Amino acid sequence: MLTTRIRNVDTDAQADAGMQSLNEPDFKALVDSHPKAIMLTAQDGSIAYVNDQFERVTGYRQEEIVGHNPSILSSGMHSREFYIDMWQSLERDKRWEGLIWNRRKNGETYPQWLNIYPVEHEGGAFYTGVFMDVGELTANDERLAALAYYDPLTELPNRTLFQEFLKARACQREPADRCFAVLFIDLDFFKSVNDLHGHDYGDRVLKQAAVCIQGVLRKGDLVARLSGDEFAAIVELQEPSEINAVCERMASAFRKPVSVDFREYFLSASVGAALYPRHAESASDLLLKADRAMYAAKTAGRACYRVYSAEESEQGQHQQMLSEALVASLKVAPEEFSVMYQPQYDLRSGAMVGMEALMRWRHPELGAVSPGEFVPLAEQRGLIHELTEQLVRCITRDLTRHDFGTHGNMRLAINISARQIADDRLEVLLEPFFTRLQLAGWCPELEITETHLMNLSPRCLDKLRDFGKRGVMVAIDDFGTGYSSLAYLHALPVHVLKIDRQFVQRLGPDSRDSRIVSAILGIADALELEVVAEGIETEAQKAKLQELNCHRGQGFLMARPTPLESLVRQATSG
Repeated sequence: MLTTRIRNVDTDAQADAGMQSLNEPDFKALVDSHPKAIMLTAQDGSIAYVNDQFERVTGYRQEEIVGHNPSILSSGMHSREFYIDMWQSLERDKRWEGLIWNRRKNGETYPQWLNIYPVEHEGGAFYTGVFMDVGELTANDERLAALAYYDPLTELPNRTLFQEFLKARACQREPADRCFAVLFIDLDFFKSVNDLHGHDYGDRVLKQAAVCIQGVLRKGDLVARLSGDEFAAIVELQEPSEINAVCERMASAFRKPVSVDFREYFLSASVGAALYPRHAESASDLLLKADRAMYAAKTAGRACYRVYSAEESEQGQHQQMLSEALVASLKVAPEEFSVMYQPQYDLRSGAMVGMEALMRWRHPELGAVSPGEFVPLAEQRGLIHELTEQLVRCITRDLTRHDFGTHGNMRLAINISARQIADDRLEVLLEPFFTRLQLAGWCPELEITETHLMNLSPRCLDKLRDFGKRGVMVAIDDFGTGYSSLAYLHALPVHVLKIDRQFVQRLGPDSRDSRIVSAILGIADALELEVVAEGIETEAQKAKLQELNCHRGQGFLMARPTPLESLVRQATSG
């Protein structure tokens, strides 16, 4: 229970009066009928009385325990500093509440939630300890409604109880060759399960995910559900090097589908780990660093694990800062976003035949943020639709302000995320935008990265076909970096292949990349697709593409991304 300090009493008579008062029938009946375990200690530090529930929880009968010091119950798992803090809190606040590990009569250690407070009864002064064995609680226990220490869905400890377990564990003094780790586990893309199948199925998937997590760990490890799709665990280790194998098993457990009611749900898990005492010694720092390591795993592509490192943590903090700034800018500072336009040219005639709209973000404190940073971040944080809204707004504004003149069905290409195609908001946003472009004589074009396009569902592909029927071109961006099969490519509702810049930059007379580009052009010709080469930076690259009969091209050699106003001036002056 607790190691009680010996208190001075004014007189032996006062102490005797207090002990006598504990034997009064009314007091005894009240204490014995209480649903929680109760222990009263006298001011001399000895146990004065325990109730029936105390006997059930600890295994000690009243005649075995009364008169002893509460240290008989100590598990030895808490440091001296733990008890000093407890007493300081008790003296300052007249109460202490928290998780403590104690030992039953049979030697078993167990966690109890303990409240200590002073009481006076019939002239006697006591400290009362009221506790329950939280290890026995389940989500069906009516006491949980008041205590709320367990997650009712998964029946795992919740964040509050986990933090108390972690505090207690961090206070223990282990041999130098022993340590433990905190894991932070986040289920990737769980939101899509709720969105597609409803929260009832989502809850069932979460329950099964909790079972998967528990199945990876060993007896003695502790798992908790912190919130939503976030879990945490305290993992006991013989040596620090074991953590990599544990994390790998955890990430691997979610690389196969989660089965619920004969249906399979494909999730993955990002796992972060922090080691005690290598990375931190306090409970709060351990959980924080495990969280940062988990975020590093997400940044690395998800479905993997990371053990905490200061360097990755610094990068993660930068990403978090950038994410918060992006959210704020999208909501309240649309003026920070603009669009640059990179012309595309017919490689045979040299005429401008279209342009690609490229998003730009300039933050007042962070300065110009690279699209290579903020676009993937918007995808990861579920902000890509809001970013596309800003893209459409900026293009609409530019086309309203600047008349490009007669352009004869010139292409205007925008990039979208494959994940957006399943989002009904995309069609609501793009349909009036494309109609406006077409009325003004532009030909809209959607660019989607090859790797993501290969994973689209039949429903999403049908949406792309519908766009095509309405005169919208569909382009595969970064072609050559994915794994398209000819059969699948033939079935895709696409009109344009954009050759990735890495092949263009290595073009040469006899290079393998020249043969790859030639093969792509052959495939495109067979499937009646148009080809655009990206990243043309030298005359040699341009000449080689012309020799290979590539249709269109864009790159710094011909024109850098520029405001529409500048392109209008060039067109009118030319």
